[in-house]
Amino acid sequence: MNGYGRGFFGLPPVVKNIIMINVLMLLADYAVRSVFGVDLTRILGLYFPKSEHFMPLQIVTHMFMHGGFAHLFFNMFALYMFGQVLENVWGPKRFFIYYMVCGLGAAFIHEAVIGIQYTRIMRVIPPDQLQMVMNEGFDYFRQGKVFTNETMKSLQMLLNIPTVGASGAVFGILLAFGVLFPNTKLMLLIPPIPIKAKYFVLFYGALELYLAVTQPGSNIAHAAHLGGMLFGYLLLRYWRKTTNTLY
Repeated sequence: MNGYGRGFFGLPPVVKNIIMINVLMLLADYAVRSVFGVDLTRILGLYFPKSEHFMPLQIVTHMFMHGGFAHLFFNMFALYMFGQVLENVWGPKRFFIYYMVCGLGAAFIHEAVIGIQYTRIMRVIPPDQLQMVMNEGFDYFRQGKVFTNETMKSLQMLLNIPTVGASGAVFGILLAFGVLFPNTKLMLLIPPIPIKAKYFVLFYGALELYLAVTQPGSNIAHAAHLGGMLFGYLLLRYWRKTTNTLY
């Protein structure tokens, strides 16, 4: 049964629990930071494997951390709007598999892009500058300071800024909705015009690709968004091939 009109507690179980976990993790982050001065985002956010802060558990935990209320709200609102439809169609097990594959795939693509940037930096950075970034980069960054040298700054940020958020998985959800319900009309907020789901997904995908190419140093993980859509598409193709249906 569809959860529309029955509020939060009428949502299907996976969507409801994902939203609850994400909200609780943001509240826990605020509370622990306020009481103990510990930044959970820096512990559970995903770092590049070459960073001293990287831990394997971050591959999963980063999907349930967010950079603030607005970041959380827009991700969870999209999950609420589109995720419940997919879970009602697929069932909890398939929906959960899809969500996790998109989130982990997004992380893989994001880390691969960072790996390319890291390789380029390592080819040109002098040994003394590399050593300075490794020894002092994190302490500088924690004090709100960055190196003036652009190469050192790029490496400093690459190693010390964690990636957080469910955006990769959510973009996979958007893609699946557009594939399963291509002619469903969505009402945009800005501008307030209706658009078919398939065109909405194509527009978003094209926009993310453009931003990923033109803004490689952005603090928004555009490559991760594309990764979530890519892995979602591949999984949908696999299911269609093996079961002859997406339902």
